Amino acid sequence: MKIIADRTRCAGHARCAAVSEVLFELDDNGYIRFAEKIVPEGLQELARRGIRACPERALKLSDTEK
Repeated sequence: MKIIADRTRCAGHARCAAVSEVLFELDDNGYIRFAEKIVPEGLQELARRGIRACPERALKLSDTEK
């Protein structure tokens, strides 16, 4: 499972990072730092919650790791 971030849609609300700073790393300006990130075992539910928290819908979840 991986998180896919559309960095062009991120508006810096940081609601994802409020759910999990470990999964949703932000840059110095408050925008998502990565385009894709593998979700570590045991953190899948936090990933889902963080993705749902994004008001810009800049994040999605993929069941594949490729």
